[in-house]
Amino acid sequence: MNNGLVNAIIAYIMWGVLPLYWKLFNDVPAGEILSHRVVWSFVFMGILVAVQRRWGDMKRIAASRSLLLSLTASGLLIAANWLIFIWAVNNDHVVETSLGYYLNPLLNVLLAVVFLREKPSRGQWLAIAIAGAAVLIIAIDYGRFPWISISLAATFGLYGLAKKKIGQDASVGLLSETAVVLPVAIGYWIYLAAMGKTTAWTLPVPTFIELLLSGVVTALPLLFFARAAARMSLSTLGFVQYIGPTIMLLLSIFMFKESVSPVLLIGFALIWTALVVYAAASVRGTKLAAKAS
Repeated sequence: MNNGLVNAIIAYIMWGVLPLYWKLFNDVPAGEILSHRVVWSFVFMGILVAVQRRWGDMKRIAASRSLLLSLTASGLLIAANWLIFIWAVNNDHVVETSLGYYLNPLLNVLLAVVFLREKPSRGQWLAIAIAGAAVLIIAIDYGRFPWISISLAATFGLYGLAKKKIGQDASVGLLSETAVVLPVAIGYWIYLAAMGKTTAWTLPVPTFIELLLSGVVTALPLLFFARAAARMSLSTLGFVQYIGPTIMLLLSIFMFKESVSPVLLIGFALIWTALVVYAAASVRGTKLAAKAS
């Protein structure tokens, strides 16, 4: 559990500061950034798996139809999440991406109850209710249907569930997921070249090198997340996730100068209250379980 918690905290801090990285490529369309992200993530993970000498595991996955289908689903989900996130950040919707990842833990709890038969305590349900009210207040104050937020929450929530159900090794699993969408990414490169719409390949050399590093930037937090998902309950993992959107919200206020209303700040305070309540309930549950044993 402790090892899982450390991995989760590292992953969510990395994801929290990720908008700073994607802002480097404001002049590149989101779809083209995504295609590079997929290709260079595949290259990086391929090198890592080769160093680990895990190609035997890849052969085992290729021979299992059920594993291939599951990893295809998780690969498509994470690719959709990446595309929405990149587009939102580079079109000045960082506040809405933050809201999406505040929504995601609530969805994680629902998915955990429905699919994994996890049973939150009364204190944890209270925390969920407080957080749900906060997100509702934020959404109403936002003034329109937050499709970016909902899409991000849904794709990443279902991705987390898929990772939990698959139980695959982090590096091998991520290589398999990027392999699923690799043909689409390369096909998109060919299409852009044929139409004369390539942007990334014309970037200054230092900026293009930074884009090449998108494989590392993408893979590292996902590796930490996969390890955390294997060691923690999905609902607890979801609440640790509040670290990421909190960092994004602070970046949107202080660095990107997006408009933030007082109501949004009230919702932000309520969400952290919910986090404290949830943590207290979880600690109490752990102590009661220890006494019972």
